[in-house]
Amino acid sequence: MIAKTLTHINTILSNGHARSQNKTETKIPSEKILLWIVLASIIMLFSGLTSAYVVRQSAGNWVHFKLPILFSFSTSIILLSSLSMNWAVSSANKNNSTNTKNALLLTLVLGFGFVVVQYLGWKSLTEQGIFLIGNPSGSFLYVLTGLHVIHILAGLIALCVVTVQSFSKTYNDKFLLSIKLCSTYWHFVDGLWIYLFLFLLLVR
Repeated sequence: MIAKTLTHINTILSNGHARSQNKTETKIPSEKILLWIVLASIIMLFSGLTSAYVVRQSAGNWVHFKLPILFSFSTSIILLSSLSMNWAVSSANKNNSTNTKNALLLTLVLGFGFVVVQYLGWKSLTEQGIFLIGNPSGSFLYVLTGLHVIHILAGLIALCVVTVQSFSKTYNDKFLLSIKLCSTYWHFVDGLWIYLFLFLLLVR
């Protein structure tokens, strides 16, 4: 009787321990939750700005502008950078350090290339007579694209850190979490630019 009772208690304790382990394994990292909060804040920021853009445009005194062809080129660059970021994560999961480093370096080059092309796009806007100060249309255009570039630069800083970490011989769980978080942010700002590009293309 006592043996059966002890066996039953042991079973309950074992099941409880297993459930506890499962909860630990499925716990969402705090860094990931923080990233989601940051992304939600960025969504609210740009949603507010694009809504204000539409409202201000309907109020009149709005100079219509032509988007620089360079913005189409930068869009292609940012899409390619998403592909290279996917390659980096896939290689890291396979513990392929060579491909991971190459993919991260390529993503960095494409990211900085995007920033340079955006700058050249702004220069072409000034040639059209579209400036930051002078008309609401120009102000909104520079603010939207400028804020996006700031978020791209933040992503590039994170990419630089992860790239340095990628030169270690083995990839532990901490590194894999870092590169996945970096990838999530990078894909987000890439998608954000696609949204802004289409928005400015259709509503100008």
